[in-house]
Amino acid sequence: MAFGDNGLRSSVAKGGQDVAPRRPSSLTSGETMPSELPGGGRLVVVSNRVTVASGEKAAQAGGLAVGLLAALRDVGGVWFGWSGEITPDAPGPLETQRSGPIEYVLTDVAEADFEGYYSNFANRTLWPLFHYRIDLATYDPDWYAAYRRVNRLFAERLAPLLQPNDVVWVHDYHLLPLAAELRRLGVQNLLSFYLHTPFPAPELFETLPWQAELGADLCRFDRVAFQTASDLRQFLAYAELELGGQVRPDGWVQIDGRWLHAAAIPIGIDADEFRRMAKQPEAVQERERLEQSLGGHRLIIGVDRLDYTKGIPERIKAFEALLESVDPVEANVSFIQISAPSRSDVPEYQNLRAEVEGLSGRINGRFGESDWVPLRYLNRSFSRTALAGMFELARIGLVTPLRDGMNLVAKEFVAAQDPADPGALVLSRFAGAADDLDGALIVNPYDVAQVAKAMAEGLSMPLDERQDRHARMLAKTRAQDIGEWWRRSLELMREEHPESTA
Repeated sequence: MAFGDNGLRSSVAKGGQDVAPRRPSSLTSGETMPSELPGGGRLVVVSNRVTVASGEKAAQAGGLAVGLLAALRDVGGVWFGWSGEITPDAPGPLETQRSGPIEYVLTDVAEADFEGYYSNFANRTLWPLFHYRIDLATYDPDWYAAYRRVNRLFAERLAPLLQPNDVVWVHDYHLLPLAAELRRLGVQNLLSFYLHTPFPAPELFETLPWQAELGADLCRFDRVAFQTASDLRQFLAYAELELGGQVRPDGWVQIDGRWLHAAAIPIGIDADEFRRMAKQPEAVQERERLEQSLGGHRLIIGVDRLDYTKGIPERIKAFEALLESVDPVEANVSFIQISAPSRSDVPEYQNLRAEVEGLSGRINGRFGESDWVPLRYLNRSFSRTALAGMFELARIGLVTPLRDGMNLVAKEFVAAQDPADPGALVLSRFAGAADDLDGALIVNPYDVAQVAKAMAEGLSMPLDERQDRHARMLAKTRAQDIGEWWRRSLELMREEHPESTA
C-alpha cells in the first residue's frame, strides 16, 4: 500500500530474470546503455530497503519506488540496500538479482545492530526529530553507535563494488553518515543524497547530541536535495551558522575547502497513470462496493500510515467538530479513515492506535444511528488500485499531517478525481504538497475548528469552483510528476561546481 510517506518497502518478486542469489565479483549493469551521468558511469541507488519488483508488484509500488525504478531503467545501474533479513550473527554474502538493466544488491543486517539502527535511532530519534516532535525523540548513545555501525557496514560492502565513474544516489535519514563512511574508505565517486522527510529548523536539529558529527557527515556528499524550499533553507542556515559554511545564493556551499550543491526537488507521481488506475476493474469494484455501503452519504476520506506525524487524532476531532456544528442527518456525510499498521512494536505507535480507536468509538457512540455509522476506521492496508477507486468517489480528501516531507496521497487524490465533478482537497499547510497544490483548502491541522470549517466549505462548494481548483492542482501535479523529479535529480548530479567553471 502506498501512503505518500515516501518510505521504501522491500517487495521482492520472483518473476524477474536471474533471481537466484549469487555473490557479485563486481557490480555489472548488463547491457551497455547511453548514460546521462557524469563520466558515462552507472547510477548506484542506495536505500535502507530495496524494492525488487516486476509485473503486479511493480504496478503497486509506491511513488518513490516508481521513480527510482524509472531512473535506473533509463540509465542502467544498481540498487543497493538492506535485504529485509536479520541474521543472528555477522551478515552473510551479498545477494544479487537482475531485472533488465537493473542489478539489485542486497545485504543482511546483524540482529545485534538492527534494533539500535532501525527501530530505535532511525525511527525513535531521527524520525520524530525531523518531524518536529522532539518531545518524542530519545537520545541514546547505544542506539547511535548501532546506527553508525550499520552505515559502516553498508559502506564497507558497497565500496569494493563501485566503478570509477559510478554516481552514488543515497536516500533518506537512515543513511546520513554514508558519504563520510565511504570517503574514509577512499571512495572518490560523486555522492548525492536525497532527504524524503522534512529537515528540521537548526534550533531543533541542534538538540541532537551528535548533530555536529552528523551534520558534517551530511556535508561529505557532493549533492544534497530536499522536498521543499523550506527544508532547503533550514539546511543552508544550519550549514552556515553551525558548520561555518560559505553559502551562495544559488545553493552552492563551501565547507572545509570543498563544495556541495543543495537544492529543492519536490517528488511527484504519474498523475495520468494513477487516473487510469482508478478505471481498472479492481478500482471500479471497490468504488461500487463502497458507494453501495454509504447509502447515499457523501464520503470524506483520509489515508495514511498509522503515524503520529499524520495528525490522525486531530483530524478525527475535527470531524467530530463538524458533526457538532451541523445536523448530522442533514450533513449526509460519512468519514472513512484508512490507517495501515506501522511500527507496531514502538510504544509511541501503540499509544497512538489506542487513542485513535478510542476517538472513533466515541464519535460513533455519540452520533451513530441504526442505519448510519459516521466514522469507519480501518486499520489495514489496501492496494493503490483499490485506493484510486475510493479517492474517485470521495467528496472530500482529508490530508492533514502535522508535518510531512511531501505527502503523495494529496497528489493521488487529485489525480483520481473526475474533472467533470471533482471533490475538494483539505490539506495541511505543513505538508510539502501544500507548496504545489494551491487549489486545496489549506489548513492548520492543529486548529480543529479551522479543519472542520474547511470540510464544511468543501461539502458546500459550487461545482464551478471545485472544477477550477481541481484543474489548477491537476496541471501542477502533471508538470511536477515523478519523471520530472528523477530527471531534475540527475541534472543536479551533472552540474559542475563553481571552481570548475571559474
